[in-house]
Formats: sequence, C-alpha cells, structure tokens
Amino acid sequence: MNDAPSILLIDDDDALRTALAQSFELADLPVQCFADAGAALARLDAGFDGAIISDIRMPRIDGLELFRRIAAIDHQIPVILMTGHGDVSMAVSALKQGVFDFIAKPFATDHLIAAARRALEMRQLVLDNRRLRAAADESAAGEPLIGESPAMVRLRENMRQIADADVDVLIEGETGTGKELVATLLHRWSRRRGRPFVAINCAALPDTIAEADLFGQEGRAQLTQSGRIARAHRGTLFLDEIESSPARLQGSLLRVLEEREIHPVGADQPQPLDTRVIAATKPGIETSVAEGRFRADLLYRLDMVRLRIPPLRDRREDVPLLFGYLLHQAAEQMGREAPQVGAEVRARLTEHDWPGNVRELANYAKRILLGMQTDGRETEQHMPLSQRIERYEAAVIRKVLERVHGDARSAMAELHLPRKTFYDKLNRHGIEIGDYR
Repeated sequence: MNDAPSILLIDDDDALRTALAQSFELADLPVQCFADAGAALARLDAGFDGAIISDIRMPRIDGLELFRRIAAIDHQIPVILMTGHGDVSMAVSALKQGVFDFIAKPFATDHLIAAARRALEMRQLVLDNRRLRAAADESAAGEPLIGESPAMVRLRENMRQIADADVDVLIEGETGTGKELVATLLHRWSRRRGRPFVAINCAALPDTIAEADLFGQEGRAQLTQSGRIARAHRGTLFLDEIESSPARLQGSLLRVLEEREIHPVGADQPQPLDTRVIAATKPGIETSVAEGRFRADLLYRLDMVRLRIPPLRDRREDVPLLFGYLLHQAAEQMGREAPQVGAEVRARLTEHDWPGNVRELANYAKRILLGMQTDGRETEQHMPLSQRIERYEAAVIRKVLERVHGDARSAMAELHLPRKTFYDKLNRHGIEIGDYR
C-alpha cells in the first residue's frame, strides 16, 4: 500500500473508471483502480487505511457481496457503492447493513469526491482510536512511552536491555521530552523496583544548604539530618538537570559515584551507599564542559550508558497518537468526554514543531478538551474583564520566564515583584517554573 491513505476504485466500465481516477488525482486523492472485486480484495487487510468505492453491479462479485467480504476482514473499512436508478432500494438496504454511503448515477464527480474524503477521515479516526486503545493498554501494563516511530521503538528496546543491568545511565533530552518518565521506568523494570526512587532537581538546589540537604548533617553525637541521597540506599537516585548542579557540589557528587559512599557534613566517617544513579541533562552538556561549567570527569563517570530521547519535531508521526492519548487522559482526569478532533487541530498537530515537546502537547490537549481555541485563547467577547486581565498577566509571566530561562531572580527583577507575590502568581496561574529551565 502507499503511505498515504488511498481509494480502491472498482468498476468494470473502463471509460468510467479512467475518468473517475483522473478526477480523484486532480483532487489529490491517491487512487488504485480495479476492473473486478477479486483483485481489490487481495489488497485488503485489517490495517488498510483507505476507502473502497465500487459499482454495485459487477460480474462474479457484485458490490453487496464485496461489502460482506470486506466486513469479514474489518467491518469498519468504509465502502461507498455507486448505484443505478433501479438499485436505490438495494443500496438503502445496504446502508442499514453498514455501507458507508451510496451515490446514485448519474452523479456529479465532486459529490463522490466529498463522500470519499468523509470516508477517509472516518477511517483515519477509527485507526487512530485503535492505536490509542493499544497505547492505553500499553500504559496500563507499565509502558507509557507512546510512539511507533523507529526512534521510540529503539529507545524502548534499549531501556529493556539495560533496565536490569544495574549500570548508571545518562538520559539526554530537551525540556518536556519525558526524561523523568524514562528514569522512572528504568527503576520500575529493574531489580530495585521495590526500593525507593529518589528524584533530585539539581537546578533547584539551594546554594546555602545544598550539601546538608543532599549528604546529611551530623551533630556532636548523632546524625541530626538525613540527606536526600541516603534515602536512595538500595534504590535508585535520579539526578535531574545535572548540567545545572552548582560547581562546588560536582566534586562531592563525583565522589558518591566513584566510591558509592556519602559523607554527611560534620561526620568523621562516610556511610556506604548502595544505589543506582540515573542522571538527566539537556543536549549540550559537552559545551558546558568545554566552557568550564561542568566537570569533565563527572560527565565521563555518568556517561556509562546514554539514552537519547528524540524531540517531537524529529518524530512527527507519533504526535497524533500521543495527542490522542493525552486528550483521553485529560478527559478522565477532568471527568469530561473527549471531543472529536477536527481538521484544524489535526493540521496543527502535524505542522507545529512543539518546542515544549510532550509537556506542550499535553497542555494543548487540555485546552482542546476545555473547548478553547487552538491558540490557547477562549473567545473573548463573552469573557469578564477580570478574566482577560488574569490571562494577560499569565502570558506576560510566561514570556519573561522563557526569556530568562526559568531563572526566578531575573524574572522577579524584570517584573518588579517581591518573592512571595511572584510565587503566589505562579501558583494561581498554574505555572511550573522548572518547565522553563
């Protein structure tokens, strides 16, 4: 089959078949022509992504028998029958049995083309829903990494190969690609699955108390504060945004990786640590090493196995399926029914680059579920002024955070907001500052 959804046109009238084929080609609809139904049936299986158009009166296998045989393969493959005046009652009966549509002769070609477009759209929706259900089943089974592109198939295969190997892993991916999800799955599929999974965002570590927070602190006679790294003993330690870790902590992290022990602040003796380390970074950590912002020896120690998560723009074929999954997931969370996806939304799914990746796509799915316009704005003519102001304020804050790459101090300075007011506004608007780092 062709990659594009195609129409199988079946008619024993050579002249009509040729004329219709030319009309479909002029309408940019791929078409394959057959003089008899048997040859067309040989091309069909349950994965066929197109539509069937057939004359109802054919030698050997007529249109009704063809429909019954197609229904035995997949009852949701759309069939359009072309009928003469005397066959209308027969065609109406066929509609009740499940035929998609019938066109009575003589007909205007544009009517047949319009019916064919509707059939192709319906078939695409059916196949999308099937893939969505398969993705949902896969997610329920513990594999929510949605995607059928070669890059995603290869990523899942690599994850399965190393999950139980108990080696340290470096996950590389842009913001919003799902690095923490990959780390969580590696833990879930490993022999450490029943032990703690401790996630630490290295970009959010407080400068003044970072060492005590991570490694713990010991008083005169006892451990007065247990560090977060120690909680990952016998489990998995996930170091997110490792490229943003403070320079003075990188040496201590290297010691943890090499010695598998931690040294609480103020302690005389180190504590043994049995943990698997998974780190995540945005692309370009080698640049940070070259510029002296990240230790080369720490990178070499982390980079035992590297998994790269492709951005959505590099796996566009996965976007509609992933969007469908996210839309139904949001519908379940909000107790709403997922809407039908129109042509405008489908076009945006395939044409937009999705720089925010899965996180941006998930937010878009929620907006569609809430009945908002595709650009994220509700129709404002009926919106109260206070709500319009709220939306404008949220948009300004997001733009500033994008410009300063999620740096809270720079954002507060540019917006002239005190710390408490700034974070109150983030909470009110549902803005996650980490999304912009």
